[in-house]
Amino acid sequence: MFTSITQIRVRYGETDQMGYLYYGNYALYYEVGRTDAIRSLGLTYREVEALGVMMPVAEMNVKYIRPAYYDDLITIRTILKTMPESHKIIFHSELYNEKEELLNVGTTTLAFVDALTKKRASMPASMRQKLLPFFAEEGHH
Repeated sequence: MFTSITQIRVRYGETDQMGYLYYGNYALYYEVGRTDAIRSLGLTYREVEALGVMMPVAEMNVKYIRPAYYDDLITIRTILKTMPESHKIIFHSELYNEKEELLNVGTTTLAFVDALTKKRASMPASMRQKLLPFFAEEGHH
């Protein structure tokens, strides 16, 4: 299992009339977490794209448990629970407030797509190599 932790403070312009983090902005927070997770592996989206692989979002599921408010410091836990084995990668996101209360959970599925042909592609070998140590024990159960 691979986990990355990111923190972000809720900005005023991200809230709705109730002072809650606007529901549509959770997708942006998930993206911040994913980007930082990939960066923590020693890669960037730009480098993956330079390898000829794009990563569009194919599916997103969100569950709202309790609201985040303006100026809350949110901890985003981004998790890969399994090693990607096909043309897609599933990121699990958990958002917590400063009291460590779970606010929101979701999954975002991204596809690996060849930049030229726009067809399914495999995960870039460099990304696979960087993820392998986190899943080395999976095959030994």
